[in-house]
Amino acid sequence: MNRVAILLCTFQAENFLADQLDSFAAQTHSSWALFASDDGSTDKTLTILQNYQEKWGDQKLLISNGPRKGFAANFLSLTCNNTIQADYYAYSDHDDIWEPDKLQRAISWLQTIPPEIPALYCSRLRLVSADQKMLGLSPLFNKPPSFSNALVQAMGSGNTIVFNNTARQHLLTGGADVPAITHDWWAYLVVTACGGKVFYDPYPSIRYRQHGGNIVGMDLSLRTRLLRARRLCQGVLRNWVDRNLLSLKRLDTHITAENKQILNTFCMARNQKLVPRLLGFWRSGIYRQSCLDNFCLFFAALLKRI
Repeated sequence: MNRVAILLCTFQAENFLADQLDSFAAQTHSSWALFASDDGSTDKTLTILQNYQEKWGDQKLLISNGPRKGFAANFLSLTCNNTIQADYYAYSDHDDIWEPDKLQRAISWLQTIPPEIPALYCSRLRLVSADQKMLGLSPLFNKPPSFSNALVQAMGSGNTIVFNNTARQHLLTGGADVPAITHDWWAYLVVTACGGKVFYDPYPSIRYRQHGGNIVGMDLSLRTRLLRARRLCQGVLRNWVDRNLLSLKRLDTHITAENKQILNTFCMARNQKLVPRLLGFWRSGIYRQSCLDNFCLFFAALLKRI
């Protein structure tokens, strides 16, 4: 069986961690090892991890200390740890619950892609409360994944992402200190920029807990969506894009010729006057996944906020 490295980042996780660890043990794909990086927890997180390590053995669960620079830096520290070697790599938050077929679904698709091509799997989410009551599903994305989408949106939620070794090699080239905005958006950017394949699975194989301690939650109310749209138009997206574009410079020799043309067109358009700016964005093909987001993207383009 193909070996999977589960990259788990923890911080103050005592309330939910055991459920997530138990869901790893229940996976139908059993060839995995867990690499847990704790970012300075002061609760019982480390005790829980150590208890499971005693039960599973230190070949099944390895524990390390995170860089204490936030969740993205913690995930990238695991991603770029050369001592971790596997066929596939799966990101995991500490407070979710994986359905038993979560890994198998991802690997079944990844195995259809030639190993020399970077490939990334992500999926929809099942939203649940802290006590696992069903709240709904995350938005269903219908537009195809692409580099033009990745330039302005993180499509796949990090806790659903699984990627192959070739994708991992490109992430290693970027490095653990890359200034990208988040680890999941960065992975999506890297794989698409380098000519890889991305699959968005509409089947939700993760129960994504919504609780007071979420670092990144998923509030689907109209009010929250409008507030996010307002932030986008106020220039938050432009700052995020700045950081991602700076990060992509580290992968310049790995980006395909077609995507370099898209990237150059997009970068030039950002600083043009109104008409050539809008024309350049149109030529670059940038888009987001929802109608509201695309309307806000156009409005942000008008205001030079991309």
